[in-house]
Amino acid sequence: MLIKAADDAGIYIPRFCYHDKLSIAANCRMCLVEVENAPKPLPACATPITDGMKVETRSEQARDAQKGTMEFLLINHPLDCPICDQGGECELQDLAVGYGKDVSRFSEGKRVVIDKNLGSLISTDMTRCIQCTRCVRFGQEIAGIMELGMVNRGEHSEIMTFMGQAVCSEMSGNVIDLCPVGALTSKPFRFRARSWEMQGHDGIAVHDTVGSNTRVETLRGDVLRVLPRENEAINEVWLSDRDRFSYTANDSEQRLTTPMLKINGEWKETDWPTALENVSSKLQAIVKQYGGDSIGALASPTATLEEFTLLEKIMRGMGSQNMDYRLRQQDFRADGEISAPLLADSIASLEETELVMLIGSNIRKEQPGLATRLRKSVRNGNRVIVMNSANFDYAFPVAHNVVASPSQLVAKLARLVALTANKKSSKVDAAIMDLAAESSADDEIEVMADALIEAGDSAQIVVGTTALMDANYSVLVSLASALAGMTGANYGRLEEANAAAAWQASFLPFSNADSAAKNAAEMLSQPLKACLLFNVEPSQDSTTGEQALRTLQETGMVVSISNFRSAEIEDVAHVMLPLATIPETGGCHVNCEGKMQSWTAAVQPAGESRPGWKILRVIGNYLELDGFDYSTTESICAETTALSKSLNSPEVYSLIDHKQGLIERVMHLPMYRTDAVTRRAQPLQLTMDNPTAVAAINPETLSSLGIEEDRVEIGNGDNKIKITVVSDPSIPLNCVMLPTATEETAALGGANWLEVKTCA
Repeated sequence: MLIKAADDAGIYIPRFCYHDKLSIAANCRMCLVEVENAPKPLPACATPITDGMKVETRSEQARDAQKGTMEFLLINHPLDCPICDQGGECELQDLAVGYGKDVSRFSEGKRVVIDKNLGSLISTDMTRCIQCTRCVRFGQEIAGIMELGMVNRGEHSEIMTFMGQAVCSEMSGNVIDLCPVGALTSKPFRFRARSWEMQGHDGIAVHDTVGSNTRVETLRGDVLRVLPRENEAINEVWLSDRDRFSYTANDSEQRLTTPMLKINGEWKETDWPTALENVSSKLQAIVKQYGGDSIGALASPTATLEEFTLLEKIMRGMGSQNMDYRLRQQDFRADGEISAPLLADSIASLEETELVMLIGSNIRKEQPGLATRLRKSVRNGNRVIVMNSANFDYAFPVAHNVVASPSQLVAKLARLVALTANKKSSKVDAAIMDLAAESSADDEIEVMADALIEAGDSAQIVVGTTALMDANYSVLVSLASALAGMTGANYGRLEEANAAAAWQASFLPFSNADSAAKNAAEMLSQPLKACLLFNVEPSQDSTTGEQALRTLQETGMVVSISNFRSAEIEDVAHVMLPLATIPETGGCHVNCEGKMQSWTAAVQPAGESRPGWKILRVIGNYLELDGFDYSTTESICAETTALSKSLNSPEVYSLIDHKQGLIERVMHLPMYRTDAVTRRAQPLQLTMDNPTAVAAINPETLSSLGIEEDRVEIGNGDNKIKITVVSDPSIPLNCVMLPTATEETAALGGANWLEVKTCA
């Protein structure tokens, strides 16, 4: 189009409705230009270029057309720039200076449009709206949900949501950036500062494996907003709401800002030297008396590469291999055999891949940035096929979909492998045939096999984060790997947050092939003599729930290095060390394509809190360990080696035994309960993506259980909860879908088979 050609040539044409990432609307008419031999000015955004075309962008005719358009746009626009949050970065303000008049010829009363309630993230002043429809097109084309639309005609036109509902897309905050005026602004940022007052700092989002590039804007030591920073290879120009608004947790009332010691059962504030001396002396005494194997370390997946590296060095320096970040994983049988959690190719390659197969993945909520790539891919004619234990809404059409209970999911995937092998006349492991025999014939699986064979190396198979919580995770990974090797498809595995950095830092119990090392589940089931928790809240960050708390209560010494203090940490810990949040520290994130990205601190740490790498470095010094003389984060990262994307073929393991008479559990992780920070970001907690915990059960299963009430009792032995039940036909038969990382379900721990009955 003309406007794109002009941009490439460095020639500016004014515009409002046009956006490089959205479809052409041509409804603002601000980009009218003069084209030779055309009877009237033409919109540059909707006029394709032709050989020999001669265009005038600043001729008298073009300028008159642009000024006329601007006059119409300003007829009903309110004169409230002094109180508008868009002031200073408003496209209408900028263009009004160049194309507007100093006196209005419109003497009639301006129209007023009632503001809409779009939820806790987006503030509205709809009288300012110029109907560019960028927000509407974003919902349809990028977010995949048409939540906003235009109603009425002429001067009565207005943008609103369907039936007045709040916007609930996980990418909704991008309409704030897209809006060229002050109609849609950030609700948490409202009236806090002007754009020219703030300082911008480059940052990296750490809440998923995409590693979206951000711009952190600060004023007088406070983070006031986070915006996307353009990086076509990673996040393009978009940012998920989780990455955009999680900074609000910085102001939580639960921020831990002073080192604290538990003395005679009571918490007392102390200074850093006293706290660190206490930690080091007790750890040294425990190691001396019981050996290094008596201590362990658990870290949040959101930790930086530097923090993983130094914590790993501390543990190995004390003679322990007990370290892990995989708090939500249940099945560790393939440890030492599986590859690092990486995509086989780049993030951008998802757009061009002919066929993508997702296994155990709610990618829209787990990795919103990757979901936008797949959505674009599907719009371009490519296909996505999925196998899950629930019928997730991806907000894009899925070519083939297999939904089965967790135990049956393994059997169906094994059947797909066996069927594919048969079609390609390949040999297959006897263990796979045994698993496949547990699944009945399925036409959808037959079609999937044909699609994978046809696509060959133009396909990608991706195992997602939901699978990570499955009791048969090792089997799913083994089968997916075998399927990729058989068809020639690229194979990838996704985990949470900065998991790839943990692998790069060897923060794993099997990195030294020590079979005696304990993984996260083992450390939270049998008490150790000492345990270091790095930004971990055990009952919500681990699938073992309250069992983790009971184990830590029996642990000799628990050191918590954390952003926040909470009732459960105060109950189990003996020392609390205040940790700086992501905007308050620098570090490295390794994303799902293995790309290492770094950032520096945007603000000073709150109170006495300190960056994690500095805390761990000084602990290493107090423990008198070698190699802890770092002065910069760069020197720490230099010691790590890049991750390999090689495909491993792990052994195929047997299926976990079924339990007769019980209901199988389907776990899912609410996207705003993934870590301590998102759980305290109040605007995110008020969205529809953070619903009250409920038990979702198929209506046929409810009928077979004789349940008619709206509350049920769900039990795991002596551990029972009472919870609201909802009827959901998308849940497989004889299954109950329950969220993890919630207080309501923590008592059930990691149980995969549950008793469900009517409340007494």
